[in-house]
Amino acid sequence: MKVLKFGGASVKNAKAVKNVAELLKLYSGQDIVVVVSAMGKMTNALEEITDGYINKKGNSVELLEGIKKFHRDILQELFPDPAHPVFEQVNNAFVEIEWILEDEPIKGYDFEYDQIVSVGELISTKIVSALLTESGISNNWVDVRDFLKTDNTYREAKVDWELTAVKIREYLLPKLAEQESGGVVVTQGFVGVTSENYNTTLGREGSDYTAAIIGSLLDAEEVIIWKDVPGVLNADPKWFDKTEKLDTLSYHDAIELSFFGATVIHPKTIKPLQNKQILLKVKSFYEPKGEGTVIKATKEIAENQQKIPSFIFKVDQVLISILPKDYSFIVEENLSEIFKKFSDHRVKVNLMQHAALSFSVCVDAETNRVPALITELQKDFKVLYNENVELITVRNYDQKTIDQVIEGKKIFVEQKSRQTARFVVKDND
Repeated sequence: MKVLKFGGASVKNAKAVKNVAELLKLYSGQDIVVVVSAMGKMTNALEEITDGYINKKGNSVELLEGIKKFHRDILQELFPDPAHPVFEQVNNAFVEIEWILEDEPIKGYDFEYDQIVSVGELISTKIVSALLTESGISNNWVDVRDFLKTDNTYREAKVDWELTAVKIREYLLPKLAEQESGGVVVTQGFVGVTSENYNTTLGREGSDYTAAIIGSLLDAEEVIIWKDVPGVLNADPKWFDKTEKLDTLSYHDAIELSFFGATVIHPKTIKPLQNKQILLKVKSFYEPKGEGTVIKATKEIAENQQKIPSFIFKVDQVLISILPKDYSFIVEENLSEIFKKFSDHRVKVNLMQHAALSFSVCVDAETNRVPALITELQKDFKVLYNENVELITVRNYDQKTIDQVIEGKKIFVEQKSRQTARFVVKDND
C-alpha cells in the first residue's frame, strides 16, 4: 500500500487534474491512498477571505465569488455535462463558507480560519475523485474528518494518534478493501476535526503531514510527495538559476532542512515515517517515472552529495530583541518568562541568540500574533524589532557560498556551526 500526496500545484487547473489521473494509472492494481491539497493558490485566497471577515476589511463576499468562478471554470472544462453531480457537491461545500460569512465571528481568528480555509481541500478532492471516475479509475472519496481526530489547537492541531488509528481502521481500510483489484481512496490533506466536530488544520503546508500520518498508521510501503520539481533541491529555483537535486537524504538531514525552513517537506512529516522506517519519496509530477529524492534511515550518503551546499531563504521575518529595563542580566528566569509569552501567543522561533543584556529571536511576520506578543513583552522588557528582514540558512557552507548570499546585505545576526551558517539580513539601502 502506498500513500500519494498531491499539492496545490499538481491540481492547479483542469490540465493538472487530468495529469493526476494519468499518473495514477501507473499504480493500477495497487492499494493507494491519494491525499490532495486545495487547488493552486486557493489556501492563500481563503486566508484573504478569513482576514477580511475577522478584521472587517475588504469584501469577503466578492472574494468568495472569485474563488467560486475559479472552480466553476475548472469544472466546466473537466465535466461538459452541467448536470454532473460534482457541480452540486462543490456548490454545497461553498455554502459552508457562505453560512459563516453571514454571521459575526464567534471564536476568534484561528477558529474561524480553520472553518473557512479547510473547505479548499474538501472541494479539490471532490473534483479529483469525480475526474478519476470519469477516467476509468474506480475510487472512493473519504472525508478525512471521519478519521483524523485532533485537539482544538486551531491552525496547529495536535493529532490524537490513538483515536485516529481506530478511526482509520473503521473508515479508511474498508474503503480500500471493497474495491476488487487495488483500492483507491481520495481524501484531504491539511484538515482534521475536534471531538466537537469543528474543523481544524495541521499547520501551513500540512498535507505532507497528513500523508505521513496515514502512511504510518497503515504501515505503508512508501509515501510519495508529488511536486513541480524533480526532487529535493539544494535551493529554491525561485532564488537560484542553477540548482542540484539531492538523490538521497537521511531522515536526520530531511528534518534539519525542513526545520530551517525548506518548504519542500512539512517539518512534522518525517517523524511518523521514521518511527516505522517507511520510505519517503519526493518526485516530479512532470516526470513521474523519474527517481526523485529518496528519504530513508541510512546515513550512507554519497560523498559528493555531502559536499553540496543547501540554501534556505525565509522572507518576511521580524527580528525581535528583548532587553531588561534595568540593565540586569537576561538569565534563566527571564528566558522562562519570555518563552511562556511566545508559547501563549503561539509564535514560533526560527532563530535565537542570547547575550548578557539581550535575547534576540527571528520569527515569521504573522500579523495576527506578533504585534500582540510584542505588546505583551513590552510590559516587562524593553523591546526593539526590525521588520521585513530575511533569514538565510546555508548547510554544508564554505566562504564562497556565504559571500554569495550575503553580498549587498546588512547583517543583523550571524551564527555558524560546523555544518550550518545562518544570517538575519536586510538589503542595503
